[in-house]
Amino acid sequence: MLDLKAPPSSGKNANNLAIQIYTQLKADIFDFRLLPGDKFSEGDIATRMQVSRTPVRQALFWLQREAYVDVHFRSGWQVRAFDFKYFEDLYEIRIMMETNAIAKLVTQDATGSLATLREIWLVPPAEYLEDPATVAALDEAFHARLVSAVGNDEMVRIHQDVTERIRIIRRLDFTKEPRIAATYREHAEILSRIFAGDVTGAQQLICEHIADSQTEVKRITLFMLQTARERYGNQTAG
Repeated sequence: MLDLKAPPSSGKNANNLAIQIYTQLKADIFDFRLLPGDKFSEGDIATRMQVSRTPVRQALFWLQREAYVDVHFRSGWQVRAFDFKYFEDLYEIRIMMETNAIAKLVTQDATGSLATLREIWLVPPAEYLEDPATVAALDEAFHARLVSAVGNDEMVRIHQDVTERIRIIRRLDFTKEPRIAATYREHAEILSRIFAGDVTGAQQLICEHIADSQTEVKRITLFMLQTARERYGNQTAG
């Protein structure tokens, strides 16, 4: 009997093989090896991963519950198409959580916990990293650190969930080289305001920073996705 609940995190679970397949398929989506609208069968995945269909079906049901894929009676499985309203709603949640986190960090005098972010983002342009996948991961870590430094475990959990759900959009953003340099500048400015105790200024900057990324949701085209597949997919395929 298939377990339709969320995948367990422990590698010791009896569903370990299904978890591995689930993790790989989610990575394929995030790294653009599977694009929105791509269709495939359980047999396709089973053959590629050299496993039986049962753990593949289990993994796909988990991904369906998380809104990454859909299943159709006649045509099999399909990566879910972008729901732009859904992504915009998630960005609004991010803004609320991160502006709240900034206020708490300053009022609780907890900015010292952001010291490692200084070393990454407060650097001269000559030291900017250029690999889109690397900068995208560092960008996620920047925003995650702002929230986790507050010490609210439940807010961290929710923020992680939102971050994962919009990851594909944010990675698309970093396929454009000017966005990488802009991210360094904007993160540096946000941190400078936080360390100066300027809550309002830091909150305004992070709202603008997130809004710039949110705007890209409306500009996504098939060409952008195909380009991302070429840049990310080729780098991460293995």
